Amino acid sequence: MFAVKVDRQDPLALHEQVAAEIRRAIAEGEATLGERLPLAKDMAAVLGVNKNTVLRALHILREEGLLEFQRGRGITVAGSPQRGVVTKRIRELVEFCRTQGFQRDDVIQIIRELP
Repeated sequence: MFAVKVDRQDPLALHEQVAAEIRRAIAEGEATLGERLPLAKDMAAVLGVNKNTVLRALHILREEGLLEFQRGRGITVAGSPQRGVVTKRIRELVEFCRTQGFQRDDVIQIIRELP
């Protein structure tokens, strides 16, 4: 298991600390593309936090495109930190477009029309 640390004195929420440490591990090559992560309960035990704290962090990273959840195969590294940042920004853009009355397909069409 790659090195993940949490600091209970840090004002950053524990699940955010766990997510940040996993992002760092991916960025530094400690967790590589396609690598399977330990079970959430095992990570929680090592970190001394609740399993739900780890699960919350893992879900954040899945939304960012860094992790992939596969039934029967567990959680694997699916992307790079750069991809995660781009995915996050795209989600923000899509949400903004929705507030402006545009649907997902409308946004895709606009992107395709860009030079």
